[in-house]
Amino acid sequence: MDNLTTVILQHEVQIRLSVFVGILLTMIIWEFMAPRLTLTLPRSQRWPANLGIVVLNTVLVRLIFPMAPVGIAVLAASNGWGLFNVIDAPQVVAVITCVLILDFAIYAQHVTFHKVPVLWRLHRMHHADTGYDVTTGARFHPIEIILSMAIKLATVSVLGASPAAVIIFEVLLNATAMFNHGNLRLPLAIDQAIRVLIVTPDMHRVHHSVIPAETNSNFGFNLSIWDRLFGTYCAQPSMGHDDMTLGIEDFRTAADMRLDKMLMQPFVGTAGSYAINREKKDVPGSD
Repeated sequence: MDNLTTVILQHEVQIRLSVFVGILLTMIIWEFMAPRLTLTLPRSQRWPANLGIVVLNTVLVRLIFPMAPVGIAVLAASNGWGLFNVIDAPQVVAVITCVLILDFAIYAQHVTFHKVPVLWRLHRMHHADTGYDVTTGARFHPIEIILSMAIKLATVSVLGASPAAVIIFEVLLNATAMFNHGNLRLPLAIDQAIRVLIVTPDMHRVHHSVIPAETNSNFGFNLSIWDRLFGTYCAQPSMGHDDMTLGIEDFRTAADMRLDKMLMQPFVGTAGSYAINREKKDVPGSD
């Protein structure tokens, strides 16, 4: 085990927790100082459940998965599992390639959760937030989190991703998810420059539009290239950011923002009208 791997394993929890708390606090302060939108429901009606689900998901993942992705990476390396434990590639090349493939896997998983009705039932809890801020980025149903973790562990094993690649990817994913869900006002020129590579708040906010064709666009969480490559990119919401309606049609009351109601959403009603439609002409603002 090399020195970098040893350091990562020794300090993984501290690294991830420090980054998470630091970026969360930065985003909260930024949202208070320069909000992009005035939200329809106050934080006091949304944040208890949005943050409560984070605590619940963290506990469940720890109980169900004894080994985190970094641990699986170490296990794969010790047993010679996965592509990059078989081929001899420079470490830098292997790390960058694994980070890119893991990011694409998250994009593909996200599209799948919009495509398959039973998976959409789980994922729609994320979209049912009628607000849009940093806490939305962590609002996922526990069953979706469990499935996502299983997919991530399998991907890490197949790739033979190194612990360094996994921790870099995990930190990037958490950081960019909080950033692009932020209720932040960025100058247009800066937004346009950043979104060439990284998903910005204005880009991802389109994905949270109540209009199904816009909900089914801009699936990336970190890199924006996947949406451009696979025709799911939507530049701007058809109603404009100031006038767009956030959320989905089915769950729009203050009561729907409660934790107990959120947990029951996959089992209520039908899958709705949000099936994937990838025809470019049906996605306003595509370019």
